[in-house]
Amino acid sequence: MKVLNLFPLSIIQDKILIDTDIKKQMLEEIQTMQIASKNKNYKLPQDSWTGDTQGFEYLFKNQKFELLFKQIKTKLVNYLKHLGINENKVDLYMTRSWATISNGKERIRQHKHQQSHISFAYYLKKDIENSNLFFFNENSINEIVPSLFTSPTLKKAGVIKEMNLFNAPSVDIKVEEDDIVIFPSKAMHGTQFNKSNNERISISGDVICLAKESELLENMMPPLEKWDKM
Repeated sequence: MKVLNLFPLSIIQDKILIDTDIKKQMLEEIQTMQIASKNKNYKLPQDSWTGDTQGFEYLFKNQKFELLFKQIKTKLVNYLKHLGINENKVDLYMTRSWATISNGKERIRQHKHQQSHISFAYYLKKDIENSNLFFFNENSINEIVPSLFTSPTLKKAGVIKEMNLFNAPSVDIKVEEDDIVIFPSKAMHGTQFNKSNNERISISGDVICLAKESELLENMMPPLEKWDKM
């Protein structure tokens, strides 16, 4: 028997290596941002601190992060190639980038980035014990009976013998310090609770993909220089 796995969700996990002194500068800059938060009552006690809700959503314009984003750009182009996209026919624009700090017993709730096309998370500081990244299977196309894979009652009754990639409602991706994960922005994701007493610091970002030349490309957004602010 042959099992055909059709239409997979493609997620890239890779390494970005940055000099220790530069990493220290980035960490100090992020911690300074946290102290200067402009909306301190925004988050609930179990939620992580996120810079995009505190007035710090353009890290790619900060010189202290310049070398990091230079490497991220290369990784994003590699992601396009993996998907079979001709990188010479499109332009990538980073629209936002922010830091996230997760202390003990904090997490990032499941969400998606509806306003962009590609998203990423780079782990600047992370203990092995700290929370991992989750992706959620919203459509669950293999779920032949409603709630078959998610019902605690059916699971307890032994209807599902084992959880695997064919029936899992979510998948836990083990990430380490210096990892970058790139994925479609529309993919539902979040993190586990931080199980460590040490903070986990990551940098996330959103990217849109525009056509270089749009005359014959009806289904893509045209080049930015063709736009007109109303």
